[in-house]
Amino acid sequence: MCASADETTTFVFDSRVAVGTVEFQPGGRLADWALGQDGLSLYATPKGDYLPGERVKVTVRFADGAAPASASFWLVGHAAKGTRRVYVFRQPRPPDVCGKERDEAQAEARQCQEDKARLLAERQEPGGLMGVAWLEGAGVVGSDKLGLLTVPPANALILKGAWSYSYTPTGESRPASVAVRLGLLNPGAEPWTLVGAALVDSTGEQVELAQWQEAPIPANGAGAVVVGIEGKPVQLGCPCKLKLWEAGGPRTVTLENVTFPEGKAKGP
Repeated sequence: MCASADETTTFVFDSRVAVGTVEFQPGGRLADWALGQDGLSLYATPKGDYLPGERVKVTVRFADGAAPASASFWLVGHAAKGTRRVYVFRQPRPPDVCGKERDEAQAEARQCQEDKARLLAERQEPGGLMGVAWLEGAGVVGSDKLGLLTVPPANALILKGAWSYSYTPTGESRPASVAVRLGLLNPGAEPWTLVGAALVDSTGEQVELAQWQEAPIPANGAGAVVVGIEGKPVQLGCPCKLKLWEAGGPRTVTLENVTFPEGKAKGP
């Protein structure tokens, strides 16, 4: 699971962990960790210099001696999406049953990876409102050029322009889709590729966004990305914070005071 620097991840178990059996590999990468007094919880806080993509293996052994006797997890560094709480449910059972379930899970994971690769290959451009945002075509229900954004100085990319979009079908009170289009300049020495985006509204609610990028933004070059929510009614307490990140790297983009236009659809 994802873990962020200086943020605690809590594991909650339904079986007691044996005292003295918790292992971290490699060691020395956590600022603090503790096993709960009842043995049913484990707290782990990565150090402040824990890097995106960095991995620490956590292994625990259970106190009852039944199978499975142990469990392992990976704390994978992420700049913005650290997991706060993980529930671990364990059903003691014979070893042969555990082996069969493991084989089935591995086969299912391989199938998921193949399906994901196929879908990514088929999707050459965004659809819905995100597609309209990319093409800047006519007929967008509402669009605003965002000029009052708060841009932290630590951002890895330079913002050149930002536009927000919303689409509310006739007869509906909430938008069915929202999107943001960003023009960005990459001052770094390596290309920048968007792999994840999230929107945090004024109440602290975080929503993961779909994203689309025609090509990586080249070093010392410019490019554009589109992120958004489609297919379900949207209720956001604006202004919002928008977070973007790359794969396995520390270069992130954060924009605050993001808002979306209001309006009603003129079409179906």
